[in-house]
Parts: sequence; structure tokens; C-alpha cells
Amino acid sequence: MVRSSIVLICLALAGCQGLPSQGPHADTINKDAGRSAAEVGRRNAAVFDIVDVDSRSATLVSNYVTTALNRRFGIGGGVGRVVIGVGDHLKVTIFEAGSDGLFSTTESKQTNLDIVVQPDGMAAIPYAGSVQFEGKTLEEARKAILASLANKAVEPDVIVTSVSTASRNVTVSGEVGKPSQVPLSLVSEQITEVLAKAGGSQAQPYEAYVTLVRGKKTGTALLKSIIENPSEDIYVQPGDRIFVSKDPRTFTILGTANLNARINFGANDLNLLEAVALGRGGNDLATDAKGYFLFRYEEPDVVMSLLGSQRFHELLNKGLAPDSVGRYPIVYRFDMSHPDSLIVGQTFPVKNRDVIYISRHPAVDLRMFLGIVGQPVGIAAQSAGVYNNIND
Repeated sequence: MVRSSIVLICLALAGCQGLPSQGPHADTINKDAGRSAAEVGRRNAAVFDIVDVDSRSATLVSNYVTTALNRRFGIGGGVGRVVIGVGDHLKVTIFEAGSDGLFSTTESKQTNLDIVVQPDGMAAIPYAGSVQFEGKTLEEARKAILASLANKAVEPDVIVTSVSTASRNVTVSGEVGKPSQVPLSLVSEQITEVLAKAGGSQAQPYEAYVTLVRGKKTGTALLKSIIENPSEDIYVQPGDRIFVSKDPRTFTILGTANLNARINFGANDLNLLEAVALGRGGNDLATDAKGYFLFRYEEPDVVMSLLGSQRFHELLNKGLAPDSVGRYPIVYRFDMSHPDSLIVGQTFPVKNRDVIYISRHPAVDLRMFLGIVGQPVGIAAQSAGVYNNIND
């Protein structure tokens, strides 16, 4: 009777798809890496690849995290050639040598004109007609007015000064003291200077994200990174849009960690080892030391550098797809059975919304299987003993 019960239990377990678990084995993650949905055998499965984290890859990722804006936009140089634009308010002062000229009287030899550059880039000057201002420097505009007044005014001279520069505004919004359109001056201005004009960030630098939109390009960086890395404090250009958002940074830790949770950074920086420690480490009785993984949507430049151009395009052909902001799924693998992982892990930065997964050791499934089998076998044996006693 006991033998029959054991056979029935084993057959039942053999027909099951698998044992209860908290997630995939390391072998399953490794096997699915770099495979298309068809190869995985699951429709619409996400395509990803695995990168083993060593000193080179950790340094590459760390360097990119601190230079995101500079890589996308470049820090640039000075303001270069500052020109007049549509909507700019100018003051034009015209002088004449004579007292009976077009712009002079016996009381005054000058006339002041307030003009605003129109959408066609022109503005009207009395007796000179429409003058092109857009795209010209103040000096070039002065010369253009003088040329238009030649043979009309008496030995004219002109001064053009800028009152306001609507064409050189930068829009600053979000978590700042004074959301507004900030006019750029004639000298070079960087992100932190423009933010200061808008009242500064209302969030702590380690939880304030600065997004800069320029044309069709968008870049986001932590304000803390901009402050600490001068190359990230790039020069702002007219028409740029800056948005500051407060987003307390968090990561999620799953698997055989002693604490499965979404956890706040609670600090300016966080590396992999610190993040694992916040999750109270891996369970000694269940963790696979070779199965520490960090799941992330990574910047395309980083993915290209880590995988190489050929591998990257192979994955694109297999269905590798970006998220809504153009980042690609990548899985970083850490082998904690090697001592140097404790060094490399200190230099690998955890980013906002990262998912750390600690896989279970294969022996855990065996132990779980034996536990499941042992319980009904014991019950079956007990029942068999009772049955024999009754028959006796």
C-alpha cells in the first residue's frame, strides 16, 4: 500500500509544470538572454541580453551615469554670435548733426524709438522703411539703419540697444521657486545659473531630476550629478526648455533576498552592494551566489558600448525594443562567488527604478521537492499502518 502511494505521488509530481518558486533560476535567465520570442517559445517575449559586470563594464556604466547631458548635447563654448530675434524689444536712438533734420529739432538733436521685431523679422523705422533685424547683431542692425537713412537725414548716427530679448528666453518649469521664461544675457549661461534665476530647485539635489529639451533632443540628469560634474552643467541655448521634477529614487529587490520590497535610496549615491544590504542580503540557505542580476532599461550608447555594434544590431533584428524614451532592456550579472565582485560591486551605480533579482540555488528546488513528497508519503504510511491494524 505504501509503495503504491509513493508511485502515485511521484507520477502526479512528474506531470506538474514545476514547483512553487519566487522567480526563475539563474540558468533560465542565462538561457533566455539574446533569444527572440520565437526561440524562447513565448509570444511577445521581451528580448534582452546579459552583461557580466567586471571592472571595465562597471567603470563604463559609472562614467556614463555622470555625463549623460554632456554626451547628448555637449557643453559647448561661449554664447558665440548673439543676434536679434523675433519678439525682441529694441531701443533705437537716431542722432542728426543739424537742428532742422528728420529726427532733430532746436531743442534736441536725437529721437528715441521703441520697436519690436515682427514675425517676418522686420521692423519699421521712420523715413527708412522696413529694416531687417532678425539674425543681425546690434552692430549690424545699427549699420543697416544708417544705410537706409543715407541721403535722407543730416549726418545721422544710430545707437541700437536691447530692452528685452523674447527670442532668447528659456522656459523653466516644475519644482522650481519661480517657474517662468528666463531671458538669457549676452554672456554664456549654464543650467545651474538659469535655475538660480528661476528660484532654484525646490527638491534636494539627490532627488531632483533636470530634463532639458532642445529641438528633438531630450536629456535627463540628476541635479546632484550636474552640480558635482562641471561638464554636465552644459550651456543653455535660446528656446531650450528645462523641467525640474522631484522623484525620490527607489529600487526593487526580489528573489531570495531576506527583504523583498521597493526601497528608497535614502542617500546621494547607492552602489550594488549597498542596495543588496538594504534588502538584508541573500538568504544563506537559498541564494545562488552566481545568480545576482540587475534588470534595467539602459541608454542606447551604453548598450552599444557594452555589447558592440554587431551584437546590438543582431538583437535589434531579433526584436530588441526600446522603452518610451529610447532605452533598451539589459541585464547585468554579478558572480558573488568571486572575491573581486565585492570590489566591482562598490563601483557599479544603482539607478532609479532598477530591479535587483537574487535567484535561488538549484538545491532549493530539490529540498522543496523532497519536502512535498515526504509529507504525503508520511500520511500514506500512517494510513497504511492503521489499515493493517484494523485487519489484524
